Amino acid sequence: MNRRQFLASTSAALLTAGLASNSASAAEFIPGFDDAAARGVPVLVHVTAPWCEVCQAQKPVVARLLGTGDFKSMKKFDVDFDSQKSVLRKLKVQSQSTMVLFKDGKEIDRSVGVSDPARIEAFLRKAL
Repeated sequence: MNRRQFLASTSAALLTAGLASNSASAAEFIPGFDDAAARGVPVLVHVTAPWCEVCQAQKPVVARLLGTGDFKSMKKFDVDFDSQKSVLRKLKVQSQSTMVLFKDGKEIDRSVGVSDPARIEAFLRKAL
């Protein structure tokens, strides 16, 4: 085997291994996620950073919605953009102010950088 073939096969193997490790479910890296999914409740994973202005605008909107009506059964998990890098890698999140929505343990949609209350509400309704 020449050097070029060796490098190509090694790169392919590493890429395949990396993709396999990223295919893990959220239950494997967010404590409590699997319990919520097993109960059949919709789940919101909210990725924020304390220095992010959009995140700070999203938080009260999400809190207000999750505390009322249709959204009371939704479970929210907060992920810190600065300190929980392994979770970001698993979810393939590249930006703070990201909301990832799950139904029956499977991702159904995501939103990045949205702070408009009406748009956040419409986004969350997708999991109901």
